[in-house]
Amino acid sequence: MAGFDAVTLSDPSSGLSATFVPAAGMIGTSLTDDGAELLGQRRGLQAYVADHKTMGIPLLYPWANRLSSNRYRVGDTEVDLVPGEGGVHTDEHGSPIHGTLAADPGWRVVEQSASELVAELDFGSRPDLLAGFPFPHLLGLAIRLADRTLTVRTTVTATSAAPVPLCFGFHPYLQLPGVPRDEWVVETPTMRARLVDARGLPTGVLTPHPAATELLGDTVFDDGFDQVAAGAVFAVSGGGRRIEVRFDQGFPAAQIYAPASEDVICFEPMAAPTDALRRGGYAVALLGEPAVAQFSMRVT
Repeated sequence: MAGFDAVTLSDPSSGLSATFVPAAGMIGTSLTDDGAELLGQRRGLQAYVADHKTMGIPLLYPWANRLSSNRYRVGDTEVDLVPGEGGVHTDEHGSPIHGTLAADPGWRVVEQSASELVAELDFGSRPDLLAGFPFPHLLGLAIRLADRTLTVRTTVTATSAAPVPLCFGFHPYLQLPGVPRDEWVVETPTMRARLVDARGLPTGVLTPHPAATELLGDTVFDDGFDQVAAGAVFAVSGGGRRIEVRFDQGFPAAQIYAPASEDVICFEPMAAPTDALRRGGYAVALLGEPAVAQFSMRVT
């Protein structure tokens, strides 16, 4: 990757490899199976760094998806976000989106081997980040590739008495190379749908979503869900290949995204539903009690 040092992990039991770029926000840029790229490349890494145009597997932190306002309150702490400062960026409607760590260069690799990568970011040492999320903590990512499975484990360790809201997520763009979208089979677990308005924000209307298996075809998704059980599996398959995304722990909410304009689908693990940082309904990491969340992607 031009201008960035990438770390490529390999699975000794298969032809899988995965690439992450610590200095560009720990984004996952590639997951290949015998040379076939399974992550949507979209506009590429340079567009992610320059313009926050997501691709691959970006981390959405400290909140995933959108907020309904530039102001939020946690306990007695009121925060005003300033677009363009401290990593805050907005969508076309002016809503703060996907947190403040897009392409952040502050990650430090603390452990690396052929199949594992561990990195951390000291959020509490960064005044620029604390301005938009004033809850000091250490953020850690542990990534492992083994047994045809990519596992991503996040640990949030509070470093002050202030509880740390857990509203983050990931946005894996999946694709099945060489397989027409009309032939992609999508599997989703039992959960609850949270209907959204034209801005992509929850309306408050909740409906059951029973487990389903369906052809993607020309269906467009940009839908939020909660009540996702630990261990729930989302999957897309076709052409003899299946990609599973398992919400192992700490991700009770999800977003499914499949735009009409691209042959990709995203099953996004989220620690809390969209706009939870403003509306509530999130867990917290407390001093002395690190919070752990994990998802995994298995290719068969």
